[in-house]
Amino acid sequence: MDRRQKKTRQAIFNAFTDLLEQKPFSAVTVSEIIAAADVGRSTFYTHFETKDDLLRALCAEVFEHVFSGAPVREQTHDFSSTPRDLRAELTHILYHLRDSRRYVRGVLSRESGEIFMSAFREHLKAVFARELRGAVDGVPEDYLLNHLACDFAETVRWWMKNESYTPEEVSGFFLVTAPFLNRLQ
Repeated sequence: MDRRQKKTRQAIFNAFTDLLEQKPFSAVTVSEIIAAADVGRSTFYTHFETKDDLLRALCAEVFEHVFSGAPVREQTHDFSSTPRDLRAELTHILYHLRDSRRYVRGVLSRESGEIFMSAFREHLKAVFARELRGAVDGVPEDYLLNHLACDFAETVRWWMKNESYTPEEVSGFFLVTAPFLNRLQ
């Protein structure tokens, strides 16, 4: 994607999240997105087939950054020299979500939040799978991964409404309330 396409795509994302802060996903129209982004209808449809595709793409963009490979030094945080463990990884994810909170809050504030949460939980399962080594105390691994991903995703939803806590505090809250995870640390 060239620079101009990226800029157009970003304008559409920004317009979409601004509209999501004002009204429910179902009430946002493609015409409103086009007007707010100041792009043509054909330009919108060159990038996205539907409004649902736009939401999925927005989620994918946030998650691509959030769940990117090895951490590097970034403007708001640096985990590049931190040993990789679950606490550090969850805290790193929280920093990325905080940096993208405008998108995240806009999406989570409405019924569109379920599309976001579903994609988020799938990414989280991969994070937790790296920590688990099969079933724990006879609990099937797929159940455990689902349980952890759902709990952490809801922790993020709560945090987006109560952002008076740091990413370090929130990852700590989560780990304290998931006692068996402490055995993996």
